[in-house]
Amino acid sequence: MPDTSKFSTGRVLVVAFEGWNDAGEAASGAVRTLKEQLDVYPIAEVDPEDYFDYQFNRPTVASDEDGSRQLIWPSVTAYGPVAPAAGREAGIYLLLGTEPSRGWKTFTQEILEVIDDAEITGIVFLGAMLADVPHTRPISVFTSSENAGVRDALEIEKSSYEGPVGILSVLSDAAEKAGIPTLSIWASVPHYVHNAPSPKATLAIIEKLEQIIGVVIPRGDLVEESAAWENGIDVLAGDDDDMAAYIEQLEQARDTVDSPEASGEAIAQEFERYLRRRDGKGGPPAGEDPWRPPSP
Repeated sequence: MPDTSKFSTGRVLVVAFEGWNDAGEAASGAVRTLKEQLDVYPIAEVDPEDYFDYQFNRPTVASDEDGSRQLIWPSVTAYGPVAPAAGREAGIYLLLGTEPSRGWKTFTQEILEVIDDAEITGIVFLGAMLADVPHTRPISVFTSSENAGVRDALEIEKSSYEGPVGILSVLSDAAEKAGIPTLSIWASVPHYVHNAPSPKATLAIIEKLEQIIGVVIPRGDLVEESAAWENGIDVLAGDDDDMAAYIEQLEQARDTVDSPEASGEAIAQEFERYLRRRDGKGGPPAGEDPWRPPSP
């Protein structure tokens, strides 16, 4: 059984990728916040020529502070702490970038070499998915692990998801086989909010991560941005009766699920009524809990 204390005392790698695993940029936004708030520096970067299809993940052009235009290529970069945090063996490491388009097995081996060189003792994968959840309620966050020891120690669950996966699952599988304990944190992002980023979801991920690794993480402007994000959607809903009615349905279903007196049967019945009220607008696949996103 692995030493799960390494999530709070060892070298913890926090991972997020832009793309399929990153609804509302919530997961990558969490790692970017950590990068901005913590004292870290780049320790490794993969060669984008090996792993990216530039017609799918195109380079972008931007102007620097001097007004010079420069190309920015899709990339994946690992960051390490400049100095160990007080009371910790080595602090927090980060892995952030765009989900690769090809060569996932080779990419995974390259990342494992970085993990080995940095002597990482635990890995936390961050993700976000679009879901039938109201923006007016706390963001649903689901924590899971394929590692039995981690599940027992942190009292979390194993994901029951079956289906297509992203690079997070590939890296997690490889890390577990290499003896490195892993866990996943996924946030549910309201699917009717089409604009990104979603700072409320990013904030929810950071709060859950803070609980697990036992380190106070600076929020920066996330609290204010989260409130502004929610208020902005309230304004839009105030001018759209259909949207307001739909959000109210989501709120009723969510409140029923969260109610202390709700039984499993009552929750199932309410959810069935909620789906019927949607009048064919669609919903999650049969048997899936809309408030609990699967691990990728």
